[in-house]
Amino acid sequence: MSTHLDFPFQVDAHGRSARTTDEGHVRDLIEQLLFTVPGERVNRPDFGSGVLQLVFAPGSPELAGAVEYSLQAALQRWLADVIQVERVEVETEEAELRITVGYVLLATGEAGTAVLERGTGA
Repeated sequence: MSTHLDFPFQVDAHGRSARTTDEGHVRDLIEQLLFTVPGERVNRPDFGSGVLQLVFAPGSPELAGAVEYSLQAALQRWLADVIQVERVEVETEEAELRITVGYVLLATGEAGTAVLERGTGA
């Protein structure tokens, strides 16, 4: 088992860079991909998902289905060497957004779930 720098960057109780496990690192990668606005990264302008715009969009089953499909495509494009995406679920309620990603870690074959939430104040 290896360790990785934690995201967002922080200092641990010993004054060192905080570390995380492989599973935590994958969750961090998913979070970075989903909540990065396309065009935000200088050398990767197409990286990201634009999902934060959904916080202000009116909810509908059709929109949720389209967003789930586009998020799954983004996850497969950018993280296919790390995970196999099993499912993506998107829920919106007022100004809150909840995304659930079910995946399998390719390195270990272990199943995992990342639940990420954002609101207008995040």
